[in-house]
Amino acid sequence: MTKSVRVDIITIFPQMFHGPLDYSIIKRARERGIIDIYFHDLRDFTEDKHKTVDDAPYSGGAGMVMKPEPIFKAARDILKEDYGSVPFILMSPQGRIFNQEKAKELSKFQRIAILCGHYEGVDERVRERLVTEEISIGDYVLTGGELPAMVLIDAVSRMLPGVLGDPESAVNESFYYSLLEYPQYTRPREFEGMKVPEVLLSGNHEEIRKWRRRESLRRTFIRRPDLLEKADLTEEDKEFLQELLKDEF
Repeated sequence: MTKSVRVDIITIFPQMFHGPLDYSIIKRARERGIIDIYFHDLRDFTEDKHKTVDDAPYSGGAGMVMKPEPIFKAARDILKEDYGSVPFILMSPQGRIFNQEKAKELSKFQRIAILCGHYEGVDERVRERLVTEEISIGDYVLTGGELPAMVLIDAVSRMLPGVLGDPESAVNESFYYSLLEYPQYTRPREFEGMKVPEVLLSGNHEEIRKWRRRESLRRTFIRRPDLLEKADLTEEDKEFLQELLKDEF
């Protein structure tokens, strides 16, 4: 039976998600029930006629702060019996940088909740009592947490069994094993004097595997050497990297 994951998104702009999550791979995954995504307008959980979700910070300061009352009410009303037992993620520039390992980790849960931060952030009591983890998609500031939430959902959904047509697709992608993906080629065999490497035309699967692994290591060594520190390397990999180092110096 195909695993299903439910994602609850709490946001003040639910309309932003209609479009990016209604096409391509995620659309098919939703139609097949592999991932269920629910959008909740935070303003629906306010109790004043103006549907206020923010207020000025105590002791002054720039901007506004998201109020705790509607956030806690939303979490309790939406999660019900799952309240306090599922990941409650705040998309925030203060959070841990999102990566492939975190995507794989989150894909193992049956349900996650995401709060899209805004303004100058959320009342600290939300962080203390409700948020289980803060996640950022990079060291820069965006208007709100909606776009980062879309990035997280896209990456997590690709880790779910049945989402990609070929199960090997996710495994071979960049970052899955802390390595960048090897070069890819398609027809024509030659284009403007540039040829497809002969090994890919040989039909020798073992030689092709070795070539791809080495090119993956080479590309990572050149572009993202920091990833090699946490990559699961074989003795053959280490020998190849030593050869690359010798060529560099």
